[in-house]
Amino acid sequence: MKLEHRTNKKLSKGESYPQGAVVREDGIQFAIFSSTAEAVYLLLYDDPGDEPTDSIRIPYKTEDIWHVVVHGVGHGQLYAYRVKGSYIPEKGLRFNHHKLLIDPYARALTGPFSYGDPRLLGYNPDDAAGDLSFSEEDNGRLVPKCVALANSFDWEDDKHPGIPCEQLIVYEVHVRGFTRDRSARVHAPGTFKGFIEKIPHLKRLGINAVELLPVQESYNPGFLAGRGLTDYWGYNTIGFFAPGWRFGTGSSYGCQVDEFKELVKALHKEGIEIILDVVYNHTGEGSEMGPSLCFRGIDNPAYYQLAAAHGGPARGYVNETGTGNTINIGHPQVLRLIIDSLRYWVREMHVDGFRFDLATVLGKQNGRLDVTASFFRAVSSDPMLSRIKLIAEPWDLMTYGLGQFPAPWMEWNGRFRDTARRFIRGDYNQVRDLGGRVTGSEDLFRRSGRQPCHSVNFITCHDGFTLYDLFSYNWKHNEDNLEENRDGTNDNYSWNCGREGRTSLRRVLFMRMRLIKNSICLLLFSAGTPMILGGDEMLRTQHGNNNAYCQDNDLSWFDWDRLTRHGDIHEFFRKAIAFRKRFLTRFSKTYVAGFDFNGNNVPDIQWFGRNLQPPSWDDYKKRTIAFQLDGSETASDKRQYFLFFIFNSYRRAMVMKLPQHHSLHWHRIVDTAEPPGKDFLEADHGTRLKQQEFYKAGGRSVVVLIAR
Repeated sequence: MKLEHRTNKKLSKGESYPQGAVVREDGIQFAIFSSTAEAVYLLLYDDPGDEPTDSIRIPYKTEDIWHVVVHGVGHGQLYAYRVKGSYIPEKGLRFNHHKLLIDPYARALTGPFSYGDPRLLGYNPDDAAGDLSFSEEDNGRLVPKCVALANSFDWEDDKHPGIPCEQLIVYEVHVRGFTRDRSARVHAPGTFKGFIEKIPHLKRLGINAVELLPVQESYNPGFLAGRGLTDYWGYNTIGFFAPGWRFGTGSSYGCQVDEFKELVKALHKEGIEIILDVVYNHTGEGSEMGPSLCFRGIDNPAYYQLAAAHGGPARGYVNETGTGNTINIGHPQVLRLIIDSLRYWVREMHVDGFRFDLATVLGKQNGRLDVTASFFRAVSSDPMLSRIKLIAEPWDLMTYGLGQFPAPWMEWNGRFRDTARRFIRGDYNQVRDLGGRVTGSEDLFRRSGRQPCHSVNFITCHDGFTLYDLFSYNWKHNEDNLEENRDGTNDNYSWNCGREGRTSLRRVLFMRMRLIKNSICLLLFSAGTPMILGGDEMLRTQHGNNNAYCQDNDLSWFDWDRLTRHGDIHEFFRKAIAFRKRFLTRFSKTYVAGFDFNGNNVPDIQWFGRNLQPPSWDDYKKRTIAFQLDGSETASDKRQYFLFFIFNSYRRAMVMKLPQHHSLHWHRIVDTAEPPGKDFLEADHGTRLKQQEFYKAGGRSVVVLIAR
């Protein structure tokens, strides 16, 4: 197609900042970065399926920012870009003006791309030259249009809850899957509005922070579209400022923006923070064989790490993410894009924090994770970003950086997950490491000046087995992903308790429920910030699929009827959260040290063997851990109490001798060997032990006693 300037609208210069489309009283200011383009065309639309009403060759450029004010347009205007330049893949240049491109700073899109359509590619896939060929097929009708939006939402008196990290109870959940199933019985299933209807469930459970899987606009890769599957999780981001169209009701173009704000406001009213899982390490455009949707066609060498920088041909991409490309965080424009995006979500969308996917990619300098990297410096020096929750997934394909992030970053603690799983299923040689995990992983976090709460503890998350499946399957069952069960990890540290998958054997079901309750206890009674996988409280199952990233169906959606069928597990979760909030929060604020800090002659923590002797940490066959916490603030504290924990992963019962405290008596609060209803008693109504000197902990059980 031939690009031409065609418009009757008045144009003026405007400013080069901020980038994106800014609605003004006299029109809209458009600004877009490209350091290597020959010309940039702005296209305006009345309808996303029509031809453009205007084609404007942007006449103004300040340094590398192309900008213009278009008068006579306003809120709701649809637009996109075509960018003209050289197509020389060997040199990293992939301009193709036949391909319509979205704005990297777009606040909303009108809908999805036509996933898998070859016309989205900048090259001809039928040409033997592959990505070195050039496609002249126009794709204007296949690409969603950007929506220019004014910021007019009424936040009323909305404020960030500002919950200290030691008090957080995080609930990881997918917005769509939370309410998409008909069992959710909401008016707008699978949307931000549908999520609002289920906030009372979170409140009853005791959750005070939700961590949402990616809600930014994402692209469904062609290989999935060809199989009839979708990128359900949404880790192929294509719009870093735009809430995904699929989470909106579709009542108007861009409605998902205000609907997201309504969700944030509703959560904040209930004292619940919102943390976004964000993906800035790569984009949805994939490798050199992927589509040209945005960044690749605007300034490929700026936005991506090209192989040429590492001694290879410029046509390829560095792939530290396993997705085909890696963002070029070292380029000033890319760093600006990320910081601008983060500030936008905090300032205009009122989110409370972020969990960064493959965060090590962002923190690298000269190929290594470096706490002085430009990204860390930019975040820490920003008065807005430095005050919010920052959570790292501390690894990528090339680097495992657990414990290496700077304060005040929190980190997903994969060591906690693996040790907890192995201990619960009864593996040898786990006790020493478990002692470090339940007390906040001091070995990992203290050297960088952080506290136990900076360790985000989890046993299950979106990536892997659900809690129910963890004790129902020995092996992954990912056949529905159509990759012949090759995808997903094989290192699950799971146990099916004697039968694979579904069974009616009572002894197997009995053991599964006990191990699930043991897991809940280990997660919620450990120092650190606990993260619960959404749906575990109702024993959601994926039938053994440990990589359900492409399953936008009832395999991933919440079956809310399970909440009734497994009400005892929900109640166990609720009680465990309430117990943690009442008795254990302060142990996530500072590390225990084994010293008497309050003058009552009792250390803050004591570890015990069976007869109150010191534990045998180096006995690799040992599978029981017991310790006492001093809950007293001062020696004269009238609310003085002590907590005694027994984690027993032996098959047989263990008789444990109990420490004695003058005028105080031991009461049983938790014993997972007891039947439902008796396994977790309210702290004020715990059963006083008839035998005060010993307690028999059943095989594969958790016991919590309180002395008062």
